[in-house]
Amino acid sequence: MIRIAAVGDLHFGADLRGALRPHLESLPEQADVLLLAGDLTRVGDPDEASVLADALRDPPIPVVAVLGTPDYPSHPQDEGGRVLEDAGVRVLAGDAAVIERNGLRLGVAGAKGCGGGCVRACGSDFGEPEMKAFVRHTKDVAAALEGALAGLHTDIRVALMHYAPVEQTLQGERPEIYPFLGSYLLGEAIDRAGATLALHGHAHRGIEKGVTPGGIPVRNVALPVIRRPYNVYCLEDGDSVG
Repeated sequence: MIRIAAVGDLHFGADLRGALRPHLESLPEQADVLLLAGDLTRVGDPDEASVLADALRDPPIPVVAVLGTPDYPSHPQDEGGRVLEDAGVRVLAGDAAVIERNGLRLGVAGAKGCGGGCVRACGSDFGEPEMKAFVRHTKDVAAALEGALAGLHTDIRVALMHYAPVEQTLQGERPEIYPFLGSYLLGEAIDRAGATLALHGHAHRGIEKGVTPGGIPVRNVALPVIRRPYNVYCLEDGDSVG
């Protein structure tokens, strides 16, 4: 069995310095790996990433992350990621990481994801160049996630995203903003490649549990949803998650 701790939407800043470390010290008793589902900072400032990096430095268990929407704007896209990587965090962007624990191999495929909407209520790469670029970016990210998942030959495979891959976990959010919270293309990519579990954040007012059309469990681990430092999911080879 592998125990996965997961949380997203930490929105770290200087005022949270020291808030996370106490939870990390006891983490090895609870989990074998920590997955972070994006929105790690507030405005993408490297100083914010540094505060989080200080808390995560030399982590007691492996930490794997994807970036979220505010982790990009203020500086070059990879700067916050480099700060976290220097602290020992593996930051994924259309690629994968493999972790061996308890005699099992865990594969984590990670991508930020993007918006686009739900089946029959989604954007199309038709018309204005801006809309084409938006939808094509979502398609590219979904394809990268699918490729990373499909390339994993591990006992357990987890898809880690910031944006939601299904509509169910968006319930509680205003339907008008669903297209900005996730895309069904991500769910389809996960189903085609196969996974044991899919994790995301971003939907602060959503709900925790959903499922892809192909039956893969989806969990929204945004901090405002789970209301705890992290949730733990216990996975075994071939088993689903509760």
